[in-house]
Amino acid sequence: MSLSPSSTAPGHGPDVPAPRPGSRFAVVGNPGNRRTTMFADAVRAAGHPAPRVLAWRDVLRGRYAFAPGEFVRIDSPGEDAEVDRLLRDTDDPTRVEGTALWHRRFTAAVREVAGEARRAGALVSADPEEVAVLFDKRSCHARLAAAGVPVPPALTGPVDGWETLRERLAAARFSRAFVKPAHGSSASGVVALSVAGRGRIKATTSVETAPDGRLYNSLRVRHHTSETEVAALVDALVPDGIHVERWLPKASQGGRAADLRVVVVAGRATHAVVRTSRHPMTNLHLGGARGDLETACEAIRAAGGDFAGVLDTAERAAACFPGTLCVGVDILPSTGWRRFTVGEVNAFGDLLPRLTGLPGSGAEGLDTYAAQVAAAPAAVRRAER
Repeated sequence: MSLSPSSTAPGHGPDVPAPRPGSRFAVVGNPGNRRTTMFADAVRAAGHPAPRVLAWRDVLRGRYAFAPGEFVRIDSPGEDAEVDRLLRDTDDPTRVEGTALWHRRFTAAVREVAGEARRAGALVSADPEEVAVLFDKRSCHARLAAAGVPVPPALTGPVDGWETLRERLAAARFSRAFVKPAHGSSASGVVALSVAGRGRIKATTSVETAPDGRLYNSLRVRHHTSETEVAALVDALVPDGIHVERWLPKASQGGRAADLRVVVVAGRATHAVVRTSRHPMTNLHLGGARGDLETACEAIRAAGGDFAGVLDTAERAAACFPGTLCVGVDILPSTGWRRFTVGEVNAFGDLLPRLTGLPGSGAEGLDTYAAQVAAAPAAVRRAER
């Protein structure tokens, strides 16, 4: 159990008035983590007192309380071995399995945090039910599709193993597909799969399979062409649930596959970065690199498009999660930069160091964290209405 909502939070005794909403910040995160540190730096740079940091390891054990008027940022619980163990019962954070348990425990914790904040007169940065959807790729894809946001075609319904997946891919006429753990992040467990008839298979993934069949994240992308190996990999992923969508051909920049991460704060696209890679996964920790945004904009204009349309697509995706202050939207440009679909919407997609806001976004000169700090008071006022 967490501390009683009536418990006096530090600095707020019975004779001390509550601060103006949105002027005091707290962070539920991992102390010392770069996300938490960068947000705290942005809060201080905006002239606010340093935020209180409530460690996930304490929050998950029920040792926390909020103060009236606080704006509470719910940050990623990642990159902490103890927190990972509390969420999915594994001592090795590189393990791929356990994401379904992680999802149940994490979303339950976010719901509890949001409830405690509400009872204390504080406001959280993310709606707990939206967080639950954002961390379920199947539900997120369905929500986006229902709202008319362009997304890749995807399989629906459960997949119980490799043989079923092969049959479903053939029926849907997907010769190339991304197989993603339903509750994964940072490309953990993702498999880019090509199937061209019986025995002609190629799976590209950063997953390393141990001799005992356990799956581990690796920083090295590898290729499998043995159906036996691919079947074992898929069969090990399905117990936690998988999301399968058509692998759409991507645009390129400098001979590398390219996509875009667009950060949307309070409904407005504020930051964008091009990500490029020699592999299907463009995540920077897997060898991806930042591309050139102006070059991408020129390619879009040459194809008869407008970068404003890309930002509009990102904002439409973010509008499906109106109770969450900030999301990172992955935009997939088709070959030739002519069409754009939404690959994913990320609850913690704002880790883009040294990137400042887009011209005309209202976040010029601000990084993603400073933009959220600036938007927090308005978010509080909307919530109060």
